Amino acid sequence: MDTGLHGRVAVVCGASSGIGLAISGALAAEGANVAMFARRDEQLEHEARRIGGLAVPGDLTDASDLEALVRRTVDAYGGIDVLVLNGGGPPPGPAVGLTAEAVEAAVGLLLVPHVRLVELCLEHLRSSGRGRILAVESSSVREPLPNLALSNAIRPGVVGWLKTLARELGPDGVTVNVIAPGRIDTARFREVYPDGLGAAGLAAIALGRIGTPEEIASVACFLASDAATYVTGAVVPVDGGLTRGLV
Repeated sequence: MDTGLHGRVAVVCGASSGIGLAISGALAAEGANVAMFARRDEQLEHEARRIGGLAVPGDLTDASDLEALVRRTVDAYGGIDVLVLNGGGPPPGPAVGLTAEAVEAAVGLLLVPHVRLVELCLEHLRSSGRGRILAVESSSVREPLPNLALSNAIRPGVVGWLKTLARELGPDGVTVNVIAPGRIDTARFREVYPDGLGAAGLAAIALGRIGTPEEIASVACFLASDAATYVTGAVVPVDGGLTRGLV
């Protein structure tokens, strides 16, 4: 299938490893120009050289770093067609004993950078005529997960904002979609599940295994492609059949 991604410009956050790196590689393989943003500058530079991307080191929570990301991308490639919102998650933990400071920090990590980046990129996404906003969130937006109270609390609100954005940007031809990964083999997975899932945890997944970052990247490429021009405001689970919800 011709994805139509050749020559398009994509900004990918959290791009030095895991899902962000896999998405960067998949988009580059389709011929897109990829600006890769992450904190670990040496690792980011190495991976950018490997796949032919533009390395832009920085922190999602630093407004000046986000401004530099957009400026450097536009200077290098002339515009932005695809924005992939992706990053780390807040610390695991229960709802009981959660502090207001922890909630504020989670909002500052999960929502505020998204809002800033969309604001910075919107002019370019609109003028593209085929703008795409993709947000990599979590299966917690469909079903709360044990011991992940902050993610359960904040990510569904992020999706509410994104679905509102999809309605408002539809007339401009900009699509906005969410990927909701389940148990994916990343550093975040190993942080949350240091002892693995065990037999019972694997049995809860219809396919009986954890997923790979590349399986998330394949869906991201589709949503960024010409094949997905009529898909917007969607939350796409990529979880091997983990979540049981009807919608």
